[in-house]
Amino acid sequence: MRPSSATVQPVRERASSSSRRGRWASRAAAALLALAMGVAGAGLTAPAAQAVNPTVVSLTFDDGNADQLPAVQILNSRGLKGTFYIPSGYIDSPGYMSQADVRGLATAGHEIGSHTVTHPDLAALPADEATRQVCNDRANLTGMGFRITSFAYPFASSTAALETTVRNCGFNSARGLGDVQTRFSCAGCRLAETIPPVNPYNTAAPDQVDTTWTLADLQRTVTQAEPGGGWVQLTFHRFGPAGTDPLAITPALFDQFAAWLKTRPATTTVKTVDQVIGGTVKPIVSGPAAPPQPTSGNLVKNPSLETLTNGLPQCWNAASYGTNTAAFSVVGPGRTGSRAQQLTVSGYANGDAKLIPALDLGGCSPTATAGHTYNLGAWYKSTGNTQFALYYRTGLGSWKYWTSSPWFAPSGTYQKATWTTPPLPAGANGISFGLNLFSNGTLTTDDYELFDVANVPVPPPPAAGTNLVQNPGLETAGTGAYPQCWQPAGFGTNTAAYSTVATARTGTKAQKVTITGYSNGDAKLLPSLDTGTCAPRAVAGHTYSVRAWYTSTAVTQFALYYRDAAGNWVYWTSGPWLPAAGAYTQASFTTPPLPAGATAVSFGLSLFSNGTVTTDDYAMYDTVGAPPL
Repeated sequence: MRPSSATVQPVRERASSSSRRGRWASRAAAALLALAMGVAGAGLTAPAAQAVNPTVVSLTFDDGNADQLPAVQILNSRGLKGTFYIPSGYIDSPGYMSQADVRGLATAGHEIGSHTVTHPDLAALPADEATRQVCNDRANLTGMGFRITSFAYPFASSTAALETTVRNCGFNSARGLGDVQTRFSCAGCRLAETIPPVNPYNTAAPDQVDTTWTLADLQRTVTQAEPGGGWVQLTFHRFGPAGTDPLAITPALFDQFAAWLKTRPATTTVKTVDQVIGGTVKPIVSGPAAPPQPTSGNLVKNPSLETLTNGLPQCWNAASYGTNTAAFSVVGPGRTGSRAQQLTVSGYANGDAKLIPALDLGGCSPTATAGHTYNLGAWYKSTGNTQFALYYRTGLGSWKYWTSSPWFAPSGTYQKATWTTPPLPAGANGISFGLNLFSNGTLTTDDYELFDVANVPVPPPPAAGTNLVQNPGLETAGTGAYPQCWQPAGFGTNTAAYSTVATARTGTKAQKVTITGYSNGDAKLLPSLDTGTCAPRAVAGHTYSVRAWYTSTAVTQFALYYRDAAGNWVYWTSGPWLPAAGAYTQASFTTPPLPAGATAVSFGLSLFSNGTVTTDDYAMYDTVGAPPL
């Protein structure tokens, strides 16, 4: 199976408040306008030594990416100090700094700032969850031994209410993005933030630095501010070779800029954010406790994706990693209700994309219990293979990649993917999961479910005489060549081929199994050996009448399996041999009592020689109340 990501990467850092959306949308137009006016090629402004007021540059670094460590070495070699905004939930995750790395930053004199626990768009969260993200990140980092006074909004997403939240959580300042002029955006904006800022809880800064920035662009953000003085906060995310990431600049470019900064007049200095803002370290404030979550029933909030917030289902996140372009959209109608969620991946090279319950601190993500196992379910249509990718929340509030399920095949109609997890790791208290796409194509999902196996609701027993087989006439198409709720099975040395044929006993479809190259073993079609709703439910101690119609060129027999209390499928027994038949013949067999702990039965007519068997119209009845043959 394909491994999934160890972390869920944040998308590019862009302002999302309504006051800034227009500027982000017009970035390309502003760049073209600047070129037309000669701004991009203009000479640098007058020497900063003529400035009346001092100019302060703060070099800030978001997200705690491990590839920022070469930039740290450059800062240290140049005698410069930076401010590193660290999401505490990312620490010690693959691709991010370890606690030892962050401690090394602090020891070298760099400032450690806060960037929330799991890097969500705060403006899209309920107030309590936003407060948990802001306050608890400061508490987590402080608990690791760091002095925390500065905050940066993920995605520069802020509101007046969030500014109050940041202040109430004990911070002295908070940084935004995109309110200082560059050649890329915000034409006509201020050239620097004031010292002290008018609003320390939404300080102005240029756009984040990305791969399109040149040395001249970096220098211009400083020199354009120097005549009037003020504060310039430059924000960096990634470092690496050219072309590795849209947000990456090369260490060589950063070194050139750092060396240039050292040559500026004495009126231009480099300081950390804390040095600019000042103030004392305020007491730690914890966020509100997460609301109690249900421990039984479907644990997924908004499971049918009907309630939307900012274009995505409420309590759900779009997530991805690797090199691919993922687009999420609402489509309708859903499998149930009016909506489903469609993921489209293009430009795929590696990684995956998926919709998952929000990686939050408890307001949306399903609560879970360490050591328990869980039944997952989701309905999907897909042009490519898909699988469940799973994450768990630690006691710190961070999220870790957990595991992935087997693949589920492409399907043009809604199919239900089901899987039972291994026991939840020690210390975990939450689960997030989703069906991913790891190729170009589309994936549409709806109707998610998550049940604690210890608390799976027991459905009422079926009425006497009920056929317990799902899709018994094999009419509803499923994944690949198999009917919905059915799968191939077999063992030994032989070559089995499965096909849908029109020579049905009733309806329009039957299923044909062909064996060639037989040496040993068998092949058969079975109700899905799942942990969900496809396998016929059964009660330990009861006996069952299994039936099917068949034609065959060779001897056949029923092969039976049961699902035990742990959710594992076990071979049970086989029926007597049944002769070859050129016309549809009904096969039947009454089972012995179902073993203790068993919860479901699967059965099918097996072929154990070269030849063909065609089957249709399956049935399984509790022998109490079973209709006559």
